[in-house]
Amino acid sequence: MAKKIIYTSEESEESGALIKKLKEKLRTCQKEKEEYLTQAQRARADLINYRKKQEEKMIPGFVAVGQVSIIHNIVLPAIDSLESGAKKSKDVKQIRDQVNDILVKNKIEEIEAMGKRFNPEFHEAVELVESGEESGIIIEEIQKGYLLNNKVLRPSKVKVSK
Repeated sequence: MAKKIIYTSEESEESGALIKKLKEKLRTCQKEKEEYLTQAQRARADLINYRKKQEEKMIPGFVAVGQVSIIHNIVLPAIDSLESGAKKSKDVKQIRDQVNDILVKNKIEEIEAMGKRFNPEFHEAVELVESGEESGIIIEEIQKGYLLNNKVLRPSKVKVSK
C-alpha cells in the first residue's frame, strides 16, 4: 500500500512547534560548529607553535653535533700534530699557540692532567706505572684531553701511578 502524505499549513500549531524545534536545533548546531571550529583553530595554532619551539631547540643541537664532529675529525688531530711538531720547531710552536688561543675563544679548553689525581670523567688510563708518587696520581700525559663548554670532548690519555 502507498503511504499517504499529509500536508499541514505553516500556520497550524503542529507545524509552528516543529519549525520552532528545528530552528532551535539549527542554533544549537551552529553553536557547536563555532565551538569545534575554534577548538580546531586553537589546536592548529598550538601545533604550529610546538613545531617552531622544537625547531628552535633542535637547530642548536644539530649545530653542536656538527661542531663536535668537525672538532673530533679535523681540529683535534691537527692539534695533536702541532703538539708533536712544537717540540721540534719554534715556528710550529707559535702556530700551536695561536690555535690554542682560538680554541680558548671558542670555549675549548685543555684538561689538566699532569700531577693531578686520576678522574675517570676526564682521564683515560692507558697504563699503571710504579713510581715514587702517591697511588692514583697522573705521572705522564700521552694525549691531551679537551673540554667543550665544560663537557668532555675527549678525555686525556694518561699513565697513572700504582
